[in-house]
Order: sequence, then C-alpha cells, then structure tokens
Amino acid sequence: MADVSHSNEAVEKGPEGFSPESVPVDTTISRVELLDTILDTFLQKLVAARRRPSGTPEKDLCSVMAPYFLQQRDALCHRVQKQKAKNQDLADAVLAGRRQLEGLQQQIQGLQQTWQALHREQRELLSVLRAPE
Repeated sequence: MADVSHSNEAVEKGPEGFSPESVPVDTTISRVELLDTILDTFLQKLVAARRRPSGTPEKDLCSVMAPYFLQQRDALCHRVQKQKAKNQDLADAVLAGRRQLEGLQQQIQGLQQTWQALHREQRELLSVLRAPE
C-alpha cells in the first residue's frame, strides 16, 4: 500500500519531483527577460560589427569579397610555395639518381675493359701454351 501512495505522489509531482505549481512564476519571467536581453545584446553587437551599405553594389560587393579573395590568394600562394619546394626536392632526387647511374655506368665500363684485357691475355697465354713445338 505504501508503494502505491508513493507512486501517486510521483505522478502528481512530475518526473523531476516537483509539480508545475511549485515553480515560482518570477523564475519563469526572469528567464524570459534574460533570454530577451541576451538576444538584444547579440543583435546590437551584430549590427555594430557590420558596416551600412554604401549604395553602390559594386563597392559593397568588393568590400565583402575582397578579404575573402585575399585570403584565398594567400592560401594558394602558400600551396604553390609548398609544391615548388616539393618539386625542387624531387628534381634534386632525380639528379642524384642520374649521377649515381653515371657512376655505375663508369664502373661497368671499367670492369668491362678490365675483363676484356684479362680475356685477351688469357687467349694469348693459351695460344702460347698450345703452340706446337
């Protein structure tokens, strides 16, 4: 029985434990006034931050769009500089690879000449050893 009466009290008081009648009316009004004051302040600051139109659409458009385009230009210039640096690094790597290939080609030519010289000497030696007496 005690549980039933306790649950009836919870239904009457609402989910948060207090009935709508228990909330003071002054609190609700002050919240509305506070919200109204916040909105008014926000709107005043918003209007103060914006400049009134000049009457010339071209001038107004330029004043709004110029900072955006300048920001975009700066961002693009930064990207171009980064890409140029990356391209220079790649070009340096290609040149280093070419120099390495040239060095390897020279080594190969040197080894090839050495091998050809040894091969000639071996043939001469074999021809001397095979020569009939």
